[in-house]
Amino acid sequence: KKLIEVKAVVSTQSGHYGRDLSRVKYKIMLAARMCTRVAVARPLIQPLASVQSVSVRSIQTTPAQLDESMENAAKFIGAGCATIGVAGSGAGIGSVFGSLVEGYARNPSLKQQLFQYCILGFALSEAMGLFCLMLAFMILFAL
Repeated sequence: KKLIEVKAVVSTQSGHYGRDLSRVKYKIMLAARMCTRVAVARPLIQPLASVQSVSVRSIQTTPAQLDESMENAAKFIGAGCATIGVAGSGAGIGSVFGSLVEGYARNPSLKQQLFQYCILGFALSEAMGLFCLMLAFMILFAL
């Protein structure tokens, strides 16, 4: 059936209905034979003659039962990932106070207003760091 379908497609696409398609049919049959011959005749990996047979061991990726050490390891990994946000909080606080110093240098008369904005930025940045730390402690001790 496949050969007939291919022949019909080739004949309609070429536009020559009276053309002899035996050459196309031969090439398709030859390609099909070579594909099956390669897949069946040779394995992809052939063992060497000098190598002795080695017993194959399968790797068990999931434990039969979840023990406490696996659970603790997962908690520590999760808490470590949750505390990454504390570094962002530290960078944010540094940026806020760096901008405060730059603002003082540009316009010393706005000292009081700039300081209020600085404290607000510090509080928001520190709050995000504390939320990350709280989440890490929740992972460690509440789960």
